[in-house]
Amino acid sequence: MSRLFYGWRIVAVCLVAAMFANALGLFGAGVYLHVLVESKGWSTGAVSSSIALFYVSSALLLVPVGGVIGRAGPQPVFAVGAAALAAGVAAIGQVTQPWQTYVVFVVMGIGWACLSTTAVATTLAPWFERHQGRAVSIASLGASVGGMVGAPILIASVASLGFATTMAISAVATLAVVLPLALLVMKRRPQDLGLSPDGVVAAHSIAPGAVPSWSRRNALRTAALRSVMLGFAIAMMMQVGFITHQVTLLSPSLGATGTSLTVSATAITALLGRLVLARFADQMSARLTASVMMTLAAAALTMQALFPVSAMLILGSGLMGLTVGNVTTLAPIIVRREFGPGSFGALYGVASCAIQLGMGLGPGFYGLLHDAFGGYRVPLLLAAAADLVAALVVFSGRQSRR
Repeated sequence: MSRLFYGWRIVAVCLVAAMFANALGLFGAGVYLHVLVESKGWSTGAVSSSIALFYVSSALLLVPVGGVIGRAGPQPVFAVGAAALAAGVAAIGQVTQPWQTYVVFVVMGIGWACLSTTAVATTLAPWFERHQGRAVSIASLGASVGGMVGAPILIASVASLGFATTMAISAVATLAVVLPLALLVMKRRPQDLGLSPDGVVAAHSIAPGAVPSWSRRNALRTAALRSVMLGFAIAMMMQVGFITHQVTLLSPSLGATGTSLTVSATAITALLGRLVLARFADQMSARLTASVMMTLAAAALTMQALFPVSAMLILGSGLMGLTVGNVTTLAPIIVRREFGPGSFGALYGVASCAIQLGMGLGPGFYGLLHDAFGGYRVPLLLAAAADLVAALVVFSGRQSRR
């Protein structure tokens, strides 16, 4: 009986890391926003802006993250990510002044960068060729699991144990689980273990020179890479802004229990969407799929803006969930598929930096418009329009990379 290819162990570690990063980072940010605004009386716009700094500081680190993983392997990057995420999570439970949230979210942003989709996709790039789309999609399931269980557990724990205690326990759990896996299981590439990508014998592996290498300068001249950077930056800005404000958006209509269940349902639909993508990612057009997902997101946002009743808020959140995981996962699949494994670390580091800079504007976009217009109707409608633009941009980049 053949042994399981070691690359799938790397996928498993990436899945666990993504689960913690998304539970305490992406989905946790919405809980932090709600708790800080409700318990301390700080403005939604002010806290949203500090969360935006979390994404911006993380984005600026994605280029070196990809480079370090390419040169030294994922071990040091994932270890630093676990430590920084734990430190930021513990500290957010101790803040007493609004300015402190800016410092804390920068630290948390370091952890997010080191455990991000960029780090996961760059880690997996040398390990898979034929099953690259499936490997990235499976690893990304951790993000959906993190959202599915993270926000409800945080909300329930804050209600019973308090904010500071919940954050301290979360930080300890991150260190206890992610750090040992990063140090003991992670490896740089299959060749270091005498293996080849996908676990095939060397004679059937892809020759190093079979796919041309791209420099950052040449790749940035192509519509293919620029369309990924711009289109996904817009889409992720709208997506992350929605996720950050979802708890605050739903709470007046659904209450604490209904909001918790709906946030969890959003993550469940994201998980279902990722499962489908994991099954068919290597057979479908990544660009067309991404454009469809962005169009569905626009429909979900419009639905919640025009019909803000409980049933439509729940339905819109579920539809939004179907797009959440897939939009996040498809960007690295497109770059890896169109530019090859040798150039992936350098190119996707630049692309993901631009994408995450756009993401960083999302919480502030929703928050400032909410404060200006006294509700979420206007920001949701503008976000829907932006998603349609993003879908067109991504689909338009399907021409030759030459």
